[in-house]
Amino acid sequence: MSGTITARGVHSAARFDAPSPRPRPLPARPAHTAVGQLHAARMGLAEAAEATSPAVRYVCAHLAALRAAAAVLAAKEPLETHRRGRPRSVWVLLPEAEPALREWAAFFAAGADKRAAAEAGLPRAVTPRESDELLHDAEVFVTLVEDTLGITSQPTLPVPEAS
Repeated sequence: MSGTITARGVHSAARFDAPSPRPRPLPARPAHTAVGQLHAARMGLAEAAEATSPAVRYVCAHLAALRAAAAVLAAKEPLETHRRGRPRSVWVLLPEAEPALREWAAFFAAGADKRAAAEAGLPRAVTPRESDELLHDAEVFVTLVEDTLGITSQPTLPVPEAS
């Protein structure tokens, strides 16, 4: 099947030759904006706070921090995200976008292997204390990012359980 690749995907030759209606605007993608990423980070913190498993708490907290870092990248000038054809980690890009967050980037980058182990379900990947400490640190980091970007946010409240 021959086709044409465009920004909207692959189109078959037959469809490409047919008159096309006026292009529709692409849907807004709030998850890729700084505000959307920070909202997702707050939701991740709430999920981490509610998690009963240390592994789940650790993973959710680390991912919340990752989303906050992505918010910084979304708010700043575009950076070179690939070097020699290889993608670069958000934790590598963060200090370039916001040098004041260099130590935080190193801290969370150091926890990426532990998060991967927790996601993989490895027994004793993280302790309850480690997950509680990471949740606290992620909360501090998300708030710092909000302050750095001048984006005010209210902490997400846990959803009450249905009776």
